[in-house]
Amino acid sequence: MAYNDIASPAEVLGREITMTRNLLDAIANGFFKFGRAIMTNSAGQRRIDRVERLRAKTDAELAELNLKRDDIVHYVFKDIYYV
Repeated sequence: MAYNDIASPAEVLGREITMTRNLLDAIANGFFKFGRAIMTNSAGQRRIDRVERLRAKTDAELAELNLKRDDIVHYVFKDIYYV
């Protein structure tokens, strides 16, 4: 006598739910990574914009900020880079 191992409807449904959940997790993870990349890029762009604004100032305006032209990049990025 041969026995067939046929999955019960509950087992099939459980596998389907798991596969669907895994797919949705993968999609959500992709959106999360994309959002994090956009935020990282925009934070970097803000710093670059700040460097450009400071470079556009005159030496007198920079002196009022106690800043030399050669120190602008270090000043803007000092919290994330140690030089």
